[in-house]
Amino acid sequence: MIRHALSALLSHWRRHPFQLLALVAGLALATALWSAVQAINGQARDSYAQAAALLGGADREELISDSGRIDTATYAALRRAGWLVTPVMEAGVTVEGRRIEVLGIDPFTPAPGMVPPNMGSVLVDDPSALLVPPGRGFAAPELVASLTTTGALPPLEPAPGLPPRQIVTDISTASLLPGARITRLILLADQPTGTRLSLTEIAPDLRRITVEGESDAARLTDSFHLNLTAFGLLSFAVGLFIVHAGIGLAFEQRRAVIRTLRAVGVPLRTVITAIALELTVLALVAGSVGLLIGYLLAAALLPDVAATLRGLYGAPVSGDLPFRPGWALSGLAIAALGTAVAAGSGLWSIARMPLLAPARPRAWARASTAGLRRQALAGALLIAAGVAVALVLDGLIAGFALLGGLLMGSALVLPLFLSGALHLGAALSRSALTEWFWADARQQLRGLSLALMALMLALATNVGVGTMVSSFRLTFTGWLDQRLSADLYLSTRSEVQTAQLTAWAAANDARLLPVISVEAPLAGRPGDIFGVVDDPLYAQSWPMLSGTATPWQDLRGTGAVIINEQLARGADLSVGDTLTLGPGWTAPIAGVYSDYGNPEAQAIVALPELDARHPELPRLRFGLVTATPEAAQDALEEIGLSPGQITDQASIKALSLSIFEQTFAVTAALNVLTLGVAGFAIFTSLTTLAGLRLPQLAPVWALGMRRARLARLELARAGMLAALTFALALPVGLVLAWVLLAVVNVEAFGWRLPMHLFPGQWVWLAGAALIATVLAAALPARALSRRAPAEFLKVFADER
Repeated sequence: MIRHALSALLSHWRRHPFQLLALVAGLALATALWSAVQAINGQARDSYAQAAALLGGADREELISDSGRIDTATYAALRRAGWLVTPVMEAGVTVEGRRIEVLGIDPFTPAPGMVPPNMGSVLVDDPSALLVPPGRGFAAPELVASLTTTGALPPLEPAPGLPPRQIVTDISTASLLPGARITRLILLADQPTGTRLSLTEIAPDLRRITVEGESDAARLTDSFHLNLTAFGLLSFAVGLFIVHAGIGLAFEQRRAVIRTLRAVGVPLRTVITAIALELTVLALVAGSVGLLIGYLLAAALLPDVAATLRGLYGAPVSGDLPFRPGWALSGLAIAALGTAVAAGSGLWSIARMPLLAPARPRAWARASTAGLRRQALAGALLIAAGVAVALVLDGLIAGFALLGGLLMGSALVLPLFLSGALHLGAALSRSALTEWFWADARQQLRGLSLALMALMLALATNVGVGTMVSSFRLTFTGWLDQRLSADLYLSTRSEVQTAQLTAWAAANDARLLPVISVEAPLAGRPGDIFGVVDDPLYAQSWPMLSGTATPWQDLRGTGAVIINEQLARGADLSVGDTLTLGPGWTAPIAGVYSDYGNPEAQAIVALPELDARHPELPRLRFGLVTATPEAAQDALEEIGLSPGQITDQASIKALSLSIFEQTFAVTAALNVLTLGVAGFAIFTSLTTLAGLRLPQLAPVWALGMRRARLARLELARAGMLAALTFALALPVGLVLAWVLLAVVNVEAFGWRLPMHLFPGQWVWLAGAALIATVLAAALPARALSRRAPAEFLKVFADER
């Protein structure tokens, strides 16, 4: 019996193939956008895990030095005393304008996961290839392919799974590179149980720390991935409006078939089972198509995401996207879940439908004012719930709860808002035609409401994210002009080179500003303490959010500290509070400065204060203030600095701004795709409703209105509804931008941006929405203008 019931239900799609195509396309697009985001996030997290494994894997202990350098003699002394440790040597090399990290490990005493598979094979087959100069290096395939020359690097072999800007080699090979040093010693798991000399006796300058199992990069980038997930969910929700509209229309159009099936004896349970089976098949087919589109989309967006994560967080992410069965299964599951949600109300109405319900389609396209009010009340409650969660709770989840309540609540309020605007238009009408136009638009509101709600979500998101990105761009550019105040930024390779640079600066009337820092916990958070010299450049250019009347003088005179906004917000600190900088070292806070783009805590003290407590810190980085930057570059190269050690201000600004642009490339792409999906929703709604419009249009045609004019009125109605939708989306989008800047951004990154308004963007977006809507309505309008008169006359022949 279920086979016959299913056959009768499926016959509907044979009569309405475009409706089936729209339903499958809507679900496929929704699944594609969601699965693309999940694929990108999954690949990034796998890259973090691989990077963490190269540094010793999870749940490990390390020995580190406050100076950031461990002598080879200290390492040897620990090994002779019975400490089972393996060294990690690090060096930075600039090749073809790119900074590449070289990691030197001991392949004979590695921690689990540290040795790449290729390196292990070479170690077994020919150990001398690793140990005899020039040695052997292993890097991600894309890095090996992109380098035309290796410079000082050893010959490279591709090793899939390595971070894209990291080379792994033997420690003896790494030691030949400039600036190479042992930065940590990883304690192996099986330490001897017998007596051995304590760490304080062998190496009192080393500290024993525990590294948590979760990747530092994964924790640091959680907010970025949460943002991507939120956009993926939003895009999925917009796509589900198409699915909901298509399924709802199909249910209404098949009420006669369902009544007939039940009248001939098919049990209600069988009918519902057949419909559920039909929807499951559609979900699997559309989900599979969506997975394919999502994979291609993710592969296209992943390079920008990888560049963003490397630039903002230093998180290594591979640009390749492998296919994973788990990701595919989750995509199919979300497609099935979305279909079930979209079909829930329809199945519920069928379960409650009386056996002798009217056979002809009832008013699927109508809704009473009371129904719109109830829906608007539900939307208002959603907005209130989001606000309440944000007031009661803290963190990113509360921020996104506020965003979700605001967006979904506003979408539910939209139909009542449009109904009120259409009522007002009818009240102001002065002719029968205009009054019919407004009444007809109001009658069709229910059929178009889901598509218009999707359009409003897309428009509000574009306004909100566009305002946030543009505000960030405007603020970030000005902030860079302030912060990058030195003319040149230099890095030396040794203390000897530093002495040469210092002598040159003194002889050429140039001011040398050391950039010296040490890692230290700040108010319970990982952070860095920077030491600065007494120079007027800081007071002239450093962007300060709050502070004493003379924060830089207080830095030198009273031993005060200046902290960044991230530390101030994260630890609830303000000017006048006291900050602990180390054992026996506290300082009053004299100022809080803006530090956009940096998720870490930072503090600035006078350089003599930092030197007194950390005299071992090397001076290898500097800012240079000079009246002749170009001549200075040539002179510095003559005294031994290579071009890779000299960076001008413009280059740093260009790099910073390019990282910024890449940061929002993904969200911008998702915005465009979401707007495209909303346009498709309008197109499918107008097309599927075209056949139901004849009873409303036939009387007007019979009174003498030409079909071409009816088509133009259809286009005008679609444009008018889009304009009214934008009128509500604009304030919603501005509130969304404020929440992103003042709530989500603060919770995610620890800093708040000022909000700027960009009316030009609103005009462009309104124009884009009107064009997209009119284009979506063009095909149904064209079909209306070409309908045969006989089709209009049939309306009067049928029983209505």
